[in-house]
Amino acid sequence: MHDDLIERATTWLAEDPDPDTRDELEKLIEAQDVTELKARFTGTLQFGTAGLRGELGAGPMRMNRTVVIRAAAGLAAYLKKQGSTDGLVVIGYDARHKSEDFAKDTAAVMTGAGLKAAVLPRPLPTPVLAFAIRHLGAVAGVEVTASHNPPRDNGYKVYLGDGSQIVPPADAEIAAEIDAITSLNDIPRPDTGWETLGDEVLTAYLARTDAVLAKNSPRTARTVYTAMHGVGKDTLLAAFARAGFPTPELVAEQADPDPDFPTVAFPNPEEPGAMDLAFAKAAETNPDLIIANDPDADRCAVAVKEDDTWRMLRGDEVGALLAAHLVTRGAHGTFAESIVSSSLLGRIAEKAGLPYEETLTGFKWIARVDGLRYGYEEALGYCVDPEGVRDKDGITAALLITELASELKEQNRTLPDLLDDLAVEHGMHATDQLSVRVEDLSVIARAMEQLREHPPTELAGLPITKAEDLTRGTDKLPPTDGLRYTLTGARVIVRPSGTEPKLKCYLEVVIPVATHADLPAAHTTATDLLTAIKRDLSTAAGI
Repeated sequence: MHDDLIERATTWLAEDPDPDTRDELEKLIEAQDVTELKARFTGTLQFGTAGLRGELGAGPMRMNRTVVIRAAAGLAAYLKKQGSTDGLVVIGYDARHKSEDFAKDTAAVMTGAGLKAAVLPRPLPTPVLAFAIRHLGAVAGVEVTASHNPPRDNGYKVYLGDGSQIVPPADAEIAAEIDAITSLNDIPRPDTGWETLGDEVLTAYLARTDAVLAKNSPRTARTVYTAMHGVGKDTLLAAFARAGFPTPELVAEQADPDPDFPTVAFPNPEEPGAMDLAFAKAAETNPDLIIANDPDADRCAVAVKEDDTWRMLRGDEVGALLAAHLVTRGAHGTFAESIVSSSLLGRIAEKAGLPYEETLTGFKWIARVDGLRYGYEEALGYCVDPEGVRDKDGITAALLITELASELKEQNRTLPDLLDDLAVEHGMHATDQLSVRVEDLSVIARAMEQLREHPPTELAGLPITKAEDLTRGTDKLPPTDGLRYTLTGARVIVRPSGTEPKLKCYLEVVIPVATHADLPAAHTTATDLLTAIKRDLSTAAGI
């Protein structure tokens, strides 16, 4: 085994085009560091519906130029088999370590395969790449990003020509083409031949952002903005300036791209502590709301002031606010969300007489809904302009929520006031998450197995009226690894995360509310119920 490992590492080293990872691997081979070599050479990073995502480093279990070149070659082979022999592939990238290298490698591989390639001019938000695919009539797009993962990670997200992310069976077909590649030496990689785009795509994207706002709507809400050390700042500021909003106050320490994300443990607005600097800036400047993007700016977080303290709104709360705003503006078309998001969206759509769809988790599914007008996912992802961007877009979502805050401000009201109105109209839909980050993935498999073998019959004293194993699929959903429990007045979904080493449990309770005076009591009831469901679910799953 030991000799075999060294041999595999040495073969890999001979082909590695990157001096950084070559150096790293040479040292591991020299030191005969079996533990580390095993971690990198036992298996390969799996190409799935999120594309690739993993820790940077040498070897097939890490993100590096060799893995990316192979992935690009697999994608090129897949596109050619689909009949796109000379179509355009457009490539975007964020500001993480190695992102630009991975983008250039992809362009070289596409060019070598006889396809056309165009690379965005610099690190830009993921939604700009998603827009560019449709705008330029590309057959596919690649975004090099690890979104809100830790600094040591990078990733590779693949879109097809409709501008939405790949779904089965395309992922498995691309993976099979990647597996069929024997040597990097078989992949032509010219030094030139692709196009580096200018700013015309970004200009076209920004022109499109105007369309999400109502003509002559108030534009008075003041914001504090953090880019979370990512690539969102310039695009967001340009969009806000075009719209005529007050210039956002920046969280200076997090405004510019920094691949080391020095001020946050995880560059995800949902993680504890990530918004502390934004809250401090808001205490100084007293804005109407705080807006945060994640590092590739496809997500949008919103915080509001309640009783003199700043609070992050849950993705489900922002999702409902945007839906209510679009209904008020007379939007037509289908409202869609993933199964782990709040059922409040369905109530809002039903009352407005609009079609409503539920999909599997991930924008790759939401974006494919027929006649989509608005889609959202609880993990801070919102699609408010599906004709322009078939994916979540943290820039246009920020514009729309700031327009809503401006309209409410003119009436001396706030976003929390509108949430209260929605609770009285539709019932209080309170959501929470039990999320367990693991070092060892077998912990997640064991928890899922335990719940399948010994399913709970009640949680928090509420009987489970329906238990569904989603691996079997339902009449409306394709199979996925997850469990869904319907309780009297509550709902629970348990699933492994598709992009991080986490087990995620999504909880929702619905409390009827007769009048605004009943809201405080309903809040207390909801909080107590969610706490009890979390406790009982932890016990049932053994986590």
